[in-house]
Amino acid sequence: MAARRTSTTTRSPAQIFALTFGVVYLLIGIVGFAVTGFDGFASETYDEKLIIFPLNPLHNLVHIAIGGAWLYASKDHPTAKSVNAIVGVAYLLVAVLGLLGVLKFLAIEDAGSTDNYLHLASGALSLYFGTAGASAPASTRTV
Repeated sequence: MAARRTSTTTRSPAQIFALTFGVVYLLIGIVGFAVTGFDGFASETYDEKLIIFPLNPLHNLVHIAIGGAWLYASKDHPTAKSVNAIVGVAYLLVAVLGLLGVLKFLAIEDAGSTDNYLHLASGALSLYFGTAGASAPASTRTV
């Protein structure tokens, strides 16, 4: 009787974060189109909102792209760690630019926008899971 080998690798916190936020952002991007449709692609109006967050079709596409990048990155630890760090820095930059009022083409208002706080939180969490909170996965092997 031949010995059976099973190799199992658990996901790292970086991968779990990338997978979770990837699914959430992808869904938000898709659901966003139900709210905005495809008209006014980069409009600077803040009338169309998903709950309390203003958006437009371009903003929806950005969510889909970020969600897709996170989902792709969740496949292995080094990729998840790198993508989390990159997205974290990008979202922190988006929060600052949003506060300065230069991202109106993405339906991101200036200082009082709820989007800025969401981008700040997403950026900080993503950067954390791309650096200190990433932890390498523990591997177990059964022979």
